Amino acid sequence: MSNDHPIVEQITSLFDKLIEWRRTFHQYPELSFQEFGTSQFIVETLEGIEGMKVERGIGVETSVVGTLTSGVGPTIAIRADIDALPITEENPTSYRSKNDGIMHACGHDAHTAILLGVASVLADFFKKGEVIGTVKFVFQPAEESTDEFGFSGAPYMVQAGVYDKVDAAVALHMCPWLPVGEVQMNDGFSMANVDVFKGRIYGTGGHGAYPELGTDPIWMLGPVMQALHGIVARQVSALDAAVVSIGQIHAGTASNIIPTEVMIEGTLRSYSPETRDLLVSQLRKAFSIVEPLGGQYSLNIQSGEPALNNSSLVNEWIMKTILEIYPGIHITKRPFGLGGEDFGYVTQKLPGSMFFLGCAPSDGVHRDLHTPIFDIDETCLPIGTAILAQTAIKFLKGEVNLPIHPKNMEVNPRGA
Repeated sequence: MSNDHPIVEQITSLFDKLIEWRRTFHQYPELSFQEFGTSQFIVETLEGIEGMKVERGIGVETSVVGTLTSGVGPTIAIRADIDALPITEENPTSYRSKNDGIMHACGHDAHTAILLGVASVLADFFKKGEVIGTVKFVFQPAEESTDEFGFSGAPYMVQAGVYDKVDAAVALHMCPWLPVGEVQMNDGFSMANVDVFKGRIYGTGGHGAYPELGTDPIWMLGPVMQALHGIVARQVSALDAAVVSIGQIHAGTASNIIPTEVMIEGTLRSYSPETRDLLVSQLRKAFSIVEPLGGQYSLNIQSGEPALNNSSLVNEWIMKTILEIYPGIHITKRPFGLGGEDFGYVTQKLPGSMFFLGCAPSDGVHRDLHTPIFDIDETCLPIGTAILAQTAIKFLKGEVNLPIHPKNMEVNPRGA
């Protein structure tokens, strides 16, 4: 997209570097909580930026946080996720993944490259004294997966204090359903609460020839499944976004043996906290159907990330920034879907927003997120970099009507 805005012109000179960074990350993807090479590359790049304070291992061993500060004023955090997925890439590109079975199939390579670009650009503004305040560049591991305790990277970094005394946080996400030059935004709940459940239905089991002598958990599975699939259809308002999906069912060992148990595993997705609670309560009721049928059940529900709740105030300032530097850009306003995004932990703590950046290649092939053929049109990289950088600049210059954390008005030594 051609434009003569100063920030766009400045970032245009970074285009080759943005591509180089993105392709490096793409060729060497790493899974959640294992991003050691990725974080080392980020650290080395940030350490080459004048005035940048670099910290690693805050909350998660592979996390990196860079900070530029004038010591006083508002504080904004810009976040990029850095992990990849357990997918074997099928693209024939020169920069395809070199790590077998691992792929950047959700655009985190682009997110990371863009944030490095933002850091490079903003450092010049701090050096010249053109902005006052603090920017935290948050390179977050483990957005895609959780550890043995059920947590992804964001809650660990929130708990460790990365976002303390931060006034606002922003992030972007690659959007393969929109072409370059388009953006998708949404106020309020925009991605889902994510809960995972594993249930077991217990019977006595028995010989397949004599079912009347025992209780059959597979027979009980029928009404349970009917109840599960009826939750959204008949218990949740048609105006509320919600999904109950079954991903696994396991039972039995042989054709003539009625098993003693059936395992069911699935996910619950919702937007509002009220709907989230309703899904959980109705899930329990669905499994309890087995009791009058002579069975028993156990149910484990693991609460995952909260819904991404975009601040309308932060969105307003991002949108004004976009239209200021790219007047011809098309902005679509609608929720992003019922996928999970652990940036929701951040927007639960402070005003924040994520927008989706059009990145679809123009080859006519649908390259959806989390697929082996996912790829982007790299001309989106400077656009995302310009939007995030100028958004931060407007905030630091006081052009945004957003409350400032009182602690951020205290004078702190440079780099503190």
